[in-house]
Amino acid sequence: MKSLGKRSQGARLERLLASPLWVGDQFRNVHPIIPNLRDPNAAMPTLSEFLCGGKRRVPRRPLPSMNPLDTWARRPASGLRATWLGHSTLLIEIDGIRVLTDPVWGLRASPSRLAGPKRFQPIPVPLRAMPPVDLVIVSHDHYDHLDYPTIRELAKRDVPFVTSLGVGAHLEAWGVRSERIVELDWWESHRLPNSELVVTAAPSQHFSGRSLRGRNTTLWSSLVIRSPHHTVFFSGDTGLTTEYQAIRERFGPFDLVMLEVGAFDPAWGDMHLGPKNALEALKLLGGGPFLPVHWGTFNLAMHAWDEPPETLLELGPKAGVQLVMPRLGEPIEPAHAERVEPWWRDVDPVGRQPEPDARREVTVPKTMPWPID
Repeated sequence: MKSLGKRSQGARLERLLASPLWVGDQFRNVHPIIPNLRDPNAAMPTLSEFLCGGKRRVPRRPLPSMNPLDTWARRPASGLRATWLGHSTLLIEIDGIRVLTDPVWGLRASPSRLAGPKRFQPIPVPLRAMPPVDLVIVSHDHYDHLDYPTIRELAKRDVPFVTSLGVGAHLEAWGVRSERIVELDWWESHRLPNSELVVTAAPSQHFSGRSLRGRNTTLWSSLVIRSPHHTVFFSGDTGLTTEYQAIRERFGPFDLVMLEVGAFDPAWGDMHLGPKNALEALKLLGGGPFLPVHWGTFNLAMHAWDEPPETLLELGPKAGVQLVMPRLGEPIEPAHAERVEPWWRDVDPVGRQPEPDARREVTVPKTMPWPID
């Protein structure tokens, strides 16, 4: 199955094996992922519970979204603008350079088009309508971050990619020219040709793999994106790690911090942040405007779909955090971000409606744009 990707070979494999993070036959975290670290009484969900259990795991209908194309036609006044397109996909406009993060336009976070976690939220802009992009960054190779049909389409545009060690083999197998792929180990940097934009791979606390046989044979990273006037941080997938202090010391302060807040569970240990640990991570990073990602698109955990934004809305202001929580497809400049409106409540008011069956798949209106086509 082509969507599984390909293992590294040749020079790509040699670089991978030379990484100080490669131990034995796989990449390792600086700190081990310890199950039940936060809640020793938490039980691992069964497959049946994961597939059918939990409450309010999908919204009653698609979330409100905006078409950003008119806004994208104008440069941001501050020089920095971000548009959340769902899950961990964002278009970041930074000093005239467009950077696309973890692009996923596919219908499912899965190797199959017929099975696996299905979107409950359409992406605001079809891929064919996207403006030219100067760079794509891919944090790691999980299906909700590295999407086969999306990469196949982006390969036709011949856009350059920056990614973690080992992920380039997948990209090349799917049509991206090898000279357009840059793989980075942690703390390595790449300057985009003919620009002053620099991308640096930084530590995260996670794992990788697109099959049971290929676990942790590619690296996972957070990414720091720097231009002459702005610095932003993109977490990819991560648990809470003290390495964020080192990232702050090397690259802070940040004009925008994008941290994952969804798909967490007490029994999974520190492989995802969740909203509470995201606030702790933000503190380690030295603060900055905080745009939460990795929610509102796929049903990947047992918690309610709106638990991440509700928890952040409750705890963020108490901690003095500047939350940046735009609607899907709403371009926003952190320098001009106003107070957060809980726009997600219009779909599924908290505590006002019956809890939907977690097994139900939301019906998306045919008038809303869908992936790629």
